[in-house]
Amino acid sequence: MESHVITVEITTPQFKKTFENVISCSAPGVKGRFQILYQHAPFISHLEVGEIKLESAEGTWFFATSGGFLEALNNKVSLLLDTCERADEIDVARAQAAAERARERLKQKDKNIDVQRAQLALARALNRLRVAQRK
Repeated sequence: MESHVITVEITTPQFKKTFENVISCSAPGVKGRFQILYQHAPFISHLEVGEIKLESAEGTWFFATSGGFLEALNNKVSLLLDTCERADEIDVARAQAAAERARERLKQKDKNIDVQRAQLALARALNRLRVAQRK
């Protein structure tokens, strides 16, 4: 009997990790969340800040990402990500401090504040806090 699993490879500037025997890979596409399963059609997507979820018979893993790209081809998913942190490796205190710094920048009325950058920093920090709860 043929196994209905996929291989997921995560690559960031800091590391490369391969997960075998994955049943499902969910990711935060710029047009909404999506899921990759066995025999998925060839697919490429730009990813935004959000949660990546991998499910296998051995367990479920959750990751926080700040974005990147995903390609699904021939039962292999390749994730090329700016950042990727597993839920149980997220430094919650650091994420809380980053969220507070971003909130403070957004409260300021200084015209020299890069509002878009502060909003993105807040989104990344809040995402890391949400994913950290999935341990």
